Amino acid sequence: MMRILAVQNRMGIGDTVIFLPFIEAISKKYSTPVNLLVRENSKAEQFLKDTNYINQIYILDRNASSNGKHDGFFGAINLISDLKKKKFNKIFIFNSSLRFNIIAKIALIKEIYQYPLFKKEKQHITETAKKFIYDSINETKFNDPKIIINKDKILKAATELNINRQNTNIILGIGGSGPTKRIPAKIFLAFMEKITKVKKCRFFLATGQNEDEQKILKEILFSKFGKQCIPLDKMNIYETLPIIKNCDAAVCNDTSYSHLSAALGIDTITLMADTPLIYGSYNSKMHPITPDGIPNVTHNSLGKNKINPEKIFQKIINILS
Repeated sequence: MMRILAVQNRMGIGDTVIFLPFIEAISKKYSTPVNLLVRENSKAEQFLKDTNYINQIYILDRNASSNGKHDGFFGAINLISDLKKKKFNKIFIFNSSLRFNIIAKIALIKEIYQYPLFKKEKQHITETAKKFIYDSINETKFNDPKIIINKDKILKAATELNINRQNTNIILGIGGSGPTKRIPAKIFLAFMEKITKVKKCRFFLATGQNEDEQKILKEILFSKFGKQCIPLDKMNIYETLPIIKNCDAAVCNDTSYSHLSAALGIDTITLMADTPLIYGSYNSKMHPITPDGIPNVTHNSLGKNKINPEKIFQKIINILS
């Protein structure tokens, strides 16, 4: 059986999800699931557990303190040893690192495909990957990112949480990787005020344990909509996926949940306050909203207080109609 490894060493859940169409294309080309080498904070082991075009997930153990198993010179030796044991036939390296190129060669991987070496600057996150896959396997057609969940788990989540299909079930991704990405609770509450006037809703609040995220969560839970809300902050990523899959739509900050819900096939309104628009528009299931007066949102746009709840409401009505 052919053994293929894809290396995606960017940090975080979102970047890993963005690269799924290209990994799926490799899998289809060779009619075999692909193995992944990713960072631990990608959480790929959780959200790709049931996805059929992924085989094994291996963790690239590098960290900010440079003391991980795969950091430094001896870390490279460890990674070479790890890869040799797996006996991969092909490797697709989604970066321009000479280090990974040398490691792959010494690990005796016969076919090495990689971004052009020494050209890391100004690489577009999706266009560079598209060109790489075209140059490597002559593929130009890509699906949206796709995460697969076991159907029994979806049904079980619906039963345990009493998710009624006659309600409008909405994921609210209220967290975010930084304070400038977290839309204030008052904007979510203003949207909830509007949507509950025309729809019978339940809201599933997806966030983490960060102190600021918890403040937003509590402000919503202690509002008049609290009884219509289910907090998901105590669950891990894998546990939340079947709940998301049961929902009709999502409204999310630029957070891991915007990427996950869209990849699960849920129409997702992405609230782009302080991030390049591509991160909230690369999937056809994503419906971005930018701050009022800032159509070309990017880093340091600082627009979280300018997201218009009326625009969220109008967009979700269009999605649900």
